[in-house]
Amino acid sequence: SHRAHAILAGFKINWMSMCDAETGSKYWQEEEWGDLMAEREIHIPASILRCRAVAREFQFSSVRGARSLQLARRGRLIENCMEEWRFHFGFVIPNSTNTWQQTIEA
Repeated sequence: SHRAHAILAGFKINWMSMCDAETGSKYWQEEEWGDLMAEREIHIPASILRCRAVAREFQFSSVRGARSLQLARRGRLIENCMEEWRFHFGFVIPNSTNTWQQTIEA
């Protein structure tokens, strides 16, 4: 829709990171995002699997408001989708910068 394209045009991910939710030790961070509609391949150290809980945090900015922001995460192994999770942020205030953190427990 025209509205969705307008929201996406003014939406930017500033950074995203993954860390041990208990200790805060950072395992991965990315600050360059480019095309938000393109699937991204990232490599996270296998040692993150030892964490009892992982925190994924990202900061985003939006020029336009949004009624229901969602994040879809797909885990792939050799091009096969192994899992898909959807996270709901909710309402986004126009001309705002927000930080969103999800904690994933083992």
